[in-house]
Amino acid sequence: MGSRLLLVDDETDMLEMMAYNLGADGYEIKTAVTGLDALNKARRFLPDLIVLDLMLDGIDGFSVCEILRSQPSTGRVPVLVITALSGQMARLNAMSVGADDFLSKPFSPQELVRRVRGLLAARVSTDSEEDPSAGPRP
Repeated sequence: MGSRLLLVDDETDMLEMMAYNLGADGYEIKTAVTGLDALNKARRFLPDLIVLDLMLDGIDGFSVCEILRSQPSTGRVPVLVITALSGQMARLNAMSVGADDFLSKPFSPQELVRRVRGLLAARVSTDSEEDPSAGPRP
């Protein structure tokens, strides 16, 4: 099985589309529909990447991202923010709480897969640079 992804969105249609396309690309998928559910699953599942909507019931995505960044177990997990909020301010706010990338809704499934691949590749590269004993990747 491929990398482990946690997908967080309160819209079930969006979650199903993302899970289908990313699952078809070989990723192991878990989903969450609230901020609290996302935090609990992130701690238990320890994903390699989190796709996080900003507009969630209860704890919003901005707060979820801040909390994830403050925890040792999830502090370095890449976060791809997805949101219907548009504009430079939404992007800046997402990046200021620790998001690694930002994707405005609506987006194509192909763009989502491309962004996830890129973030995971960057993480592997960064991890290898920080751990010289890891050796070259196959």
